[in-house]
Amino acid sequence: MSTYQDDIQAVANLKSAQGSAWDAINPESAARMRAQNKFKTGLDIAKYTADIMRVDMAAFDKDKTQYTQSLGCWHGFVGQQKLISIKKHFGGKTDRRYLYLSGWMVAALRSDFGPLPDQSMHEKTSVASLVEELYTFLRQADARELGGLFRSLDAAREAGNAAEEAKIQDQIDNHVTHVVPIVADIDAGFGNAEATYLMAKQMIEAGACALQIENQVADEKQCGHQDGKVTVPHADFHAKIRALRYAFLELGIDNGVIVARTDSEGAGLTKEIAVVNEPGDAGDIYNSYLDVEEIDVADMGEGDVVFNRGGKLVRPKRLPSGLYQFRQGTGHERCVFDCIGAINAGADLLWIETAVPTVHEIKGMMDDVRKVHSDAKLVYNNSPSFNWTLNFRQQAYDAMVEAGNDVSAYDRAKLMSAEYDESELSAVADERIRTFQADTAREANVFHHLITLPTYHTTALSVDNLAKEYFGEQAMLGYVKKVQREEIRQGIACVKHQNMSGSDMGDDHKEYFAGENALKAGGAKNTSNQFG
Repeated sequence: MSTYQDDIQAVANLKSAQGSAWDAINPESAARMRAQNKFKTGLDIAKYTADIMRVDMAAFDKDKTQYTQSLGCWHGFVGQQKLISIKKHFGGKTDRRYLYLSGWMVAALRSDFGPLPDQSMHEKTSVASLVEELYTFLRQADARELGGLFRSLDAAREAGNAAEEAKIQDQIDNHVTHVVPIVADIDAGFGNAEATYLMAKQMIEAGACALQIENQVADEKQCGHQDGKVTVPHADFHAKIRALRYAFLELGIDNGVIVARTDSEGAGLTKEIAVVNEPGDAGDIYNSYLDVEEIDVADMGEGDVVFNRGGKLVRPKRLPSGLYQFRQGTGHERCVFDCIGAINAGADLLWIETAVPTVHEIKGMMDDVRKVHSDAKLVYNNSPSFNWTLNFRQQAYDAMVEAGNDVSAYDRAKLMSAEYDESELSAVADERIRTFQADTAREANVFHHLITLPTYHTTALSVDNLAKEYFGEQAMLGYVKKVQREEIRQGIACVKHQNMSGSDMGDDHKEYFAGENALKAGGAKNTSNQFG
């Protein structure tokens, strides 16, 4: 017997025990409402999705083609429509397709202060709120889809079509949820380890099974693709990693996933000189990367910070801001060191920011990490901060030069020009972009590919295109031709926006609650009927 049928029987038993007061309660209606609400709490979601991620990680270890992907979503509706689209285009499945919650987009789009830079300036609770919002919309997508199946089931019954009824019942019993794992950005924790733990609890309780945390100092945090990033010593970062683990364990998510983001490849500054307990420990190695000059005691100025390095007195270069500077050219080494330390501290996945998206650069760092941790897996940001077209055309150009091919038709300084869009070089570059995720999964053990800010950019682009047409000569035709007609042609469910917002589900509930007295919206005069 299916869960659906079990629930019908369970509610029927309850109804029988309650007597006449429950005469109007329909057990099948209650069972339908239960089916439409598979996840009762955010912790239910976190447990379910953590299991999915762990299965996916194990599958990837065996087969590098089984990498996972996600898109950053800044609103519940955006996440909902993404998952509806995935189910629509990929056989009703959501396998290996996640959600990403970008701290950058939270700051830019979800702050009560208005758009803010990604500098740890948005409200501490806003990320957890967005996690909850995303899963609210995904659960509503489940309810909407199942509601449609229930109505089809009723129609098949009324028509006496037993075969169709059995088919629809099977679809109900084997329904694939829109709820998928979310990798949620907790930034630098917004404070000390205790604050990080409290934030983590909120995010996990909202449904997050994977938390991303970075090794920047919280009050000087910068976007990963901007200059001026300030890292913290390993002891500070590892305390926050452990804080995340304790939050997962406290809430019963024993297999929760921690993504350690190390910004060291592009970060040239630190706020602290690390504590050294013995030569060669993590603090000593961290300090060894500092840009220092050897001095005599007589050369010390008032207020100078100095320390012993190998028996010599050295003074680290200190900026007017009070920050200390790392030596140029140490980024790769520091990043590898930080990655190894993060895994040692309990991180499950790594995140490395690179200056440009090149397979060999990512592979080079991961090869060094995997000398120590052979199964180290990477989360990589396929960032819109990169000019992908320009970078890959430059890579294709350089490869042609190295191969001794004629490049006289191209000006490397102007490869972004539209005149090259149909060129052989452009075709080679575009193919490299297309295979980039598969290539880095295979070569650099990238388990999860994400785009942090795609829906930020798609929203801006679509609104620009609509405004240009609607407020121009096309007027209403600009909307009809470029939006509504395309929705109809492509089968976009939102063309019936009342249905997407839950109107039909509301009608179902009205019937459950009021029976024949229900005042329903889905009658003959409902304009949604114009869309089939």
